[in-house]
Amino acid sequence: MKKYQQGFTLIELMIVVAIIGILAAIAVPAYQDYIVRARVTEGLSFASAAKATIAENSYAGASAAAIGWSPPSATENVGGVSVDSTNGVITISTTLKAGDVTLTLSPSPVFSANTPNLSATSIQWKCSVSDATKAKFVPSNCR
Repeated sequence: MKKYQQGFTLIELMIVVAIIGILAAIAVPAYQDYIVRARVTEGLSFASAAKATIAENSYAGASAAAIGWSPPSATENVGGVSVDSTNGVITISTTLKAGDVTLTLSPSPVFSANTPNLSATSIQWKCSVSDATKAKFVPSNCR
């Protein structure tokens, strides 16, 4: 009667466990960066209402960029969103849980009070991060 080999050897099981451990050591830090980046993106979504208001006020020639806009409440990821009424620059600050990042959205052309901008539909927004060491936590269009 022939004897058949059954199961895996101990060395084969140890190799599989080692491979899984190496993959996990690489994947976990990258995954954590993705989580923080998703939390920072929440701040950019809060800024979309401010961007629309600034565009409307620019088109209408309003006296301030933030007329009609009220800042959203702080969340566990976003500390605050503010608008500079003189030039239309939006500043987004995130909490420590979201990487403690400060983003700045600058309109081009710059908002000018009491001067109607009839090309307001073509406002381009330049996104920048205040601390270059935290660039890995922001979306690619802000790097």
